[in-house]
Amino acid sequence: MNKLIKVAKNKFLLILSCFVVAPLIFAGDTPSVQGTKIYFVNIQDGDVLKIPFIVQFGLSSQMGIAPALVDWPDTGHHHLIINSPTPNPNKAIPSKSENHIHFSGGQTEWEVNLPSGQHTLQLILGDYSHIPHDPPILSEIITITVE
Repeated sequence: MNKLIKVAKNKFLLILSCFVVAPLIFAGDTPSVQGTKIYFVNIQDGDVLKIPFIVQFGLSSQMGIAPALVDWPDTGHHHLIINSPTPNPNKAIPSKSENHIHFSGGQTEWEVNLPSGQHTLQLILGDYSHIPHDPPILSEIITITVE
């Protein structure tokens, strides 16, 4: 009897692990459309800016913008990375960080209020679950100076 319970328990754990582990294996597999570009519309590398300033996000027409949690084909939403390295493309972009700004509502611009000094900025398109597409859609990292 104990052997039968042990076999049933092992089968249950195997089935349970399929439901828990399988979504983790396939996370971040949202495909991007080849040739899609993300970029800063109104600022560029080397700009000297006064606060507050508006940053406008551009996305080439191969893909569109959709709010987070909306899993529409060929869409994503913007993330602004400030003074931080490019996030891991296989994991969700950190959400509880002042260096990783999520535009989950599908916003395409933001008013920035950074302290004086040099700052790096980068845009990343994330899928419905904040994970970069495959392959990732990243802007160049630019450096700005805030007066």
